[in-house]
Amino acid sequence: MPLLGIDIGTSATKTCICDESGRVLATASSPHPISSPKPGFSEQDPLDWWRAAIKATRTAIAAAHLKSPDIRAIGLSGQMHGSVFLADSLTPLRPAILWNDQRTAEQCAQIESAAGGRTELINLVANAALTGFTAPKILWVRQHQPAIYQRTRHILLPKDYVRLRLTGQYVTDVSDASGTLLLDVRNRVWSDVLLDKLHIDKALLPSLVESPDIAGVLTHQAAKEIGLAPGTPVVGGGGDQAAGAVGNGIVSPGLVSASLGTSGVVFAAADSPCLDPTGRVHTMCHALPGAWCVFGCMLSAGGSFQWFRNNLAQAEVAWAKNHRADPYEKLIAIAQTAPPGCEGLFFLPYLTGERCPHPDPNARGAWIGITSRTTRAMLIRSLLEGVTFGMRDALTIMQNMGIHPTEIRASGGGARSEFWRQLQADIYSTPVVVTNAAEGPAYGAALLAGVGSGVWSTVNQACRAAIRPVDRIKPDKKSARRYDRSYATYVQLYPDLKSRFSDIAALAN
Repeated sequence: MPLLGIDIGTSATKTCICDESGRVLATASSPHPISSPKPGFSEQDPLDWWRAAIKATRTAIAAAHLKSPDIRAIGLSGQMHGSVFLADSLTPLRPAILWNDQRTAEQCAQIESAAGGRTELINLVANAALTGFTAPKILWVRQHQPAIYQRTRHILLPKDYVRLRLTGQYVTDVSDASGTLLLDVRNRVWSDVLLDKLHIDKALLPSLVESPDIAGVLTHQAAKEIGLAPGTPVVGGGGDQAAGAVGNGIVSPGLVSASLGTSGVVFAAADSPCLDPTGRVHTMCHALPGAWCVFGCMLSAGGSFQWFRNNLAQAEVAWAKNHRADPYEKLIAIAQTAPPGCEGLFFLPYLTGERCPHPDPNARGAWIGITSRTTRAMLIRSLLEGVTFGMRDALTIMQNMGIHPTEIRASGGGARSEFWRQLQADIYSTPVVVTNAAEGPAYGAALLAGVGSGVWSTVNQACRAAIRPVDRIKPDKKSARRYDRSYATYVQLYPDLKSRFSDIAALAN
């Protein structure tokens, strides 16, 4: 019987149906908007996620020519860190505050202070306080919207709000819970110590399960709305990074993924909770019971390219519309005409602040090194290079922690372009591999559903059965040496500009 994965992404909810061999039968996507009511704010209406989940699921079921009883189990994935505030009804008390929201710098400082400093905070929950995480959002609502906080009885992550609509259960999995900054990551339980220090009632938080565990079953009402059979089991699932890693086979040490979506994530599996003492990368529970992961997240990876398309590529967008083509392919074709390194032109991809390796909500994007010789092709290519340098930042930190990849598996939008795959191999100085699994977190969620429903006995077994490499790109040694020199300059640009970024951010208010 087929398996269904539902991924609550930032720009859209995606569904993936695969059979019991892991073969993809159908996929679908339904978009939802993002609101930015103030500079640095990023919010969504959770009801949009539910409506999109219904539409994408029904579309995928129809595309696969299946009937509602055919689905064996459901797995969930979703954007991490977002906070949904609920009373005792399904209607949220306010819009969800998202992972890329930057309003909580003050609350992050408060959390560090309450914990006894950054070192003690990392010792408690394995991570430093960052504006993207859930805990500072809770404090912000408590301080700025006390009436809403007083009515709050439940706080859920994005995918777990959809789970509530599906099953009526307040549940999350440990991989997603790791990103709240409230989980004792080593022991895979809520941190009573930090909750007490922050005066957050643990009763507000959902119960915890491992990712392949069955966390509930489809209610009659939800089944009617989404077009599936009542009683269909729903497993814990995972945060989008852990689920996406499962969907790419990153389930054992030595394998690293580089996912270029709206954000950019470098992700490595680990057998133990390996910590960065300064908190530049994140250590969290993996979607495999008894396993952990280390990853670094830059906020505007594909988001930088999307910004360029939306604001500076009207001609290419119009051309693509007339030719029923992808404007990104046109832009990449233009980028290929520029020389590697773009004659010393650099792009800093900090369009929404930054998270790794610079936890700075005031960081800003920039082109540096423009001359009278700079062409539009150089602007585009330097943007792709700058985003990939940002990914190398996280990879470098991991290498310094003793994580040494034998290959890097590319996924997301950056994996679809052969040019960008080669660019990654050259900048990482490591072979880049593409697998047969291109559906990301939704596919990983479907595999987790298969483990929970007995198709496979373990997550590792599911990945061995379903995922295989289909393309391998080796770095070009000459280009790799050139990019090593460019990267040495790139890593100095943020420190040189850090103090000015705060001044620039102040001018926006």
